[in-house]
Amino acid sequence: MRIVLLGPPGSGKGTQAALLRDQLGVAHISTGVLLREAVEQQTELGKKAKSYMDAGELVPDDLVLGLIEERLGQPDVARGFILDGYPRNLSQAEALDSVLERIEQPVDAAVSVTVNESEIVDRLSRRAIEEGRSDDTEEVIRNRMRVYAEQTAPVAGHYARRGQLREVDGMGSVEEVNQRLLDTLENPDAG
Repeated sequence: MRIVLLGPPGSGKGTQAALLRDQLGVAHISTGVLLREAVEQQTELGKKAKSYMDAGELVPDDLVLGLIEERLGQPDVARGFILDGYPRNLSQAEALDSVLERIEQPVDAAVSVTVNESEIVDRLSRRAIEEGRSDDTEEVIRNRMRVYAEQTAPVAGHYARRGQLREVDGMGSVEEVNQRLLDTLENPDAG
């Protein structure tokens, strides 16, 4: 199964992606991890990405997509994947679709984990305290949510138009959300 996992910051995407990786036996592809590994291993793409990262700039879409395409060619991806943290905007979604269609591995489902705004603020505020991130103020958190709403939320509409979007309530315990994810992946018409 090939899954794109969507949701705002604090929705639990990373936690759920790790659980689904183990439960479904698929690869978990995180763009953040791919970038860090490419830089550490000093690959050609990693060296290019590092120059942007060192300057505090966003890594261009074509470099990130190149890393994803390389990762998709690895043997452990043959059973499927969960893509976490990408695509972040409509142009990335369209570019990803082109790559996946070219390598004949189209997305089976895009799952959007929905959580209300006050819960997201609570979760991210708790996480900031637990991780000692004093820069994650409520103002910063709300700005991240605004950016998500403007840039990333439209990606859900892209997958909805393709008949691939499934929405899952992200409220409740990790276990409850995980069960809802598994249920919607097994039976897309449920709920």
